[in-house]
Amino acid sequence: QVQLVESGGGLVQAGGSLRLSCAASGRVNVMGWYRQAPGKQRELVAHITKGGVTNYAYSVKGRFAIFGDNAKNTVYLQMNSLKPEDTAVYYCNAVPPVYDFWGQGTQVTVSS
Repeated sequence: QVQLVESGGGLVQAGGSLRLSCAASGRVNVMGWYRQAPGKQRELVAHITKGGVTNYAYSVKGRFAIFGDNAKNTVYLQMNSLKPEDTAVYYCNAVPPVYDFWGQGTQVTVSS
């Protein structure tokens, strides 16, 4: 069973940047970053295939970038031009998500 560990969250002012990391204990063919804001459903914001093909939710396109290091089984989410509405707990998981892969997530808080 693959274990995923997210890190890199924090508190940042609007317009700032953060980089999240997701370390996987095994191979995941398609890896995604999800987020869940208070009172909202979890949503997929970006994903990447092993071949490097990426896709983004409209709300983050042009501001976020997902990239990976296959040798380290690590996927990153570079988040720029952050907005208060980006505040959420961010998780990584396979796409489609595997229930047993959900980790604790990492909190991102963007202040206005």
